[in-house]
Amino acid sequence: MTAWRRAGETIGKIARGLGRGASRAGHASVRAGRGAAHTSRAVGKGAAGATKKVGRATRRLTHANGAGRTGLGRLIELTAAHSAGDALITVALAGTLFFGLPVDEARGQVALYLLITMVPFAVVAPFVGPVLDRFRSGRRYVMAGTLFARGLLCFAMAAAVPAGDLITLFPAALGVLVLSKAYNVSRAAIMPSVLPADITLVTANARVALFSLVSAGVALPVGAGLTAWLGAEWVLRIAMVLFLALGVQAVRLPRHLDSPDLYDEDLGDAEEARAAERVPRRRAVRDLLALGPAVTEAMRANAAIRIFSGFMLFYLLFLVQERHLPGMRPEAVIALLAGAAGAGGLLGAAAASLVRGRSPQVTVLVTLGLSTAAAAVTAYFFGLWAAVAIALVAAFAQELGKLALDAVVQQEIGEEVRSSTFGVVEALLQLAWVLGGVAGLLMSLFSTGPAGLMFTCAVMGVMLGWLLIARRKRLAPFRPPARTAHPPAHADDVDNQATVERTKPLTNPFG
Repeated sequence: MTAWRRAGETIGKIARGLGRGASRAGHASVRAGRGAAHTSRAVGKGAAGATKKVGRATRRLTHANGAGRTGLGRLIELTAAHSAGDALITVALAGTLFFGLPVDEARGQVALYLLITMVPFAVVAPFVGPVLDRFRSGRRYVMAGTLFARGLLCFAMAAAVPAGDLITLFPAALGVLVLSKAYNVSRAAIMPSVLPADITLVTANARVALFSLVSAGVALPVGAGLTAWLGAEWVLRIAMVLFLALGVQAVRLPRHLDSPDLYDEDLGDAEEARAAERVPRRRAVRDLLALGPAVTEAMRANAAIRIFSGFMLFYLLFLVQERHLPGMRPEAVIALLAGAAGAGGLLGAAAASLVRGRSPQVTVLVTLGLSTAAAAVTAYFFGLWAAVAIALVAAFAQELGKLALDAVVQQEIGEEVRSSTFGVVEALLQLAWVLGGVAGLLMSLFSTGPAGLMFTCAVMGVMLGWLLIARRKRLAPFRPPARTAHPPAHADDVDNQATVERTKPLTNPFG
């Protein structure tokens, strides 16, 4: 019995020791868990604090110079988030059959892609612009409607991507593009309504473009990571939630963004109201067809810049794929060109925000001259780094020229047809970009170096010279006809003088 008792006591001591060890281990794990919780809370607080600081800094930038009072700051934030949503959609659809277009595919498929890009603009110009002009007394709701509709289309695309349903994906993707352009047209049309006294139109447009480019640049890698982790359908669902939330924010924009009604609501006679309605519509159509010399000049210069940009994009891409720009792997060269183009767009928006007190018409012509000179220099020093430089200059010129053109349209075009004018401008510029892309695609078949750049330089030089001559004639001072020393006193004398002038023999101006 004594031996059994001793064995039991020994086993009990061992069990108590194991229990004390387990207890100590449990206490240690609890302490470790508490420490991890404290650490995670500290990290979360730090991230939240950093996010708040970034948000406050962003709010100070968007609301600077009175932009917070007029509503420009909130419009900038809304447009920046809208660009981030478009970037998420682009990343999510990058691997689908509709948008998955490798550069090394046949030139016929690239040409088909160029034609597809014209579809949204072909819809915006004749249909969306007039609709926006007609309902300009409720522009907040129009903008919100485009955002809500894009959210619903994102939901449809999220269901179509896993199933490979192109019948749903194709119309939904085109609808998203059309609504995106409709939002941009409406946003550009209301910029004069939210312009503070201390900011010019070019600077305000540049702020919108700068924040939009930055937000899209941040959203692209985030969307790519989420696509690889969760899948394209979940990125589209995230975009859906974002657009629905932005639609609510659009409705909450300041009420003065909505222009007043065209007609007096106190008119008692309905016939008089309908008659008054028909007159502004006819005037609006006439104003839309006659844009004026300033807008026409800026549009022509921007069209030349867009032709140059589209030409450079496709010409350089095919040169890279055919290994006519040696020095790096084609993938690295394409990434380098894309980075240069992105940097050029940011620099163009930043330069536009710094161009204060400058005429936007002059800015457009200077931008066209810069593009022409850059094309000539690149053709002379043709090579890899020259191609990178021309990609940067092309993006810079396209961004700066478009912002200046927007300011010209906002200054020169009346509010009753401003949205329609922006729709026409967007369509014509996209057509110019497509023509430039087709020219670059065809030129890559016959030229592998500086000849294509010299061709583009010659075309832009001719356009620049034509615009400068037309501008000089337009701005030349008016000189009234010289008066005679002894004007006739009576009507009979006027007739006699006219008869003498008709019967006077012609003299030879050369002697």
